[in-house]
Amino acid sequence: MAEDITQEEWQEQIANDSNAVILDVRTEEEVEDGFIPNMLNLDIRQGQDFLDELEKLDKSKNYYVYCRSGARSAQACTLMNQMGFKTAYNLIGGFMNWDGETAE
Repeated sequence: MAEDITQEEWQEQIANDSNAVILDVRTEEEVEDGFIPNMLNLDIRQGQDFLDELEKLDKSKNYYVYCRSGARSAQACTLMNQMGFKTAYNLIGGFMNWDGETAE
């Protein structure tokens, strides 16, 4: 299932989810401007390479997916569901509106 969640839900759920993986689907350049700590970066704009890398991930984990504004991550969540990932959460508003902890 893919689900859009708010920043508050995201932070609360990740804090209580031992099975969580944070997935950043932005470009390398965007990541250099800052990111949510402990994330895995796979650039959705890489097309087939992105799909190949997704295929290597553990589909039983809970994925918390974000991009700059929430559009690419929504697309990523849909793709992940089609590929058999059980749980993918899309961060509404993306990194642009993120007010939680960040790293550089």
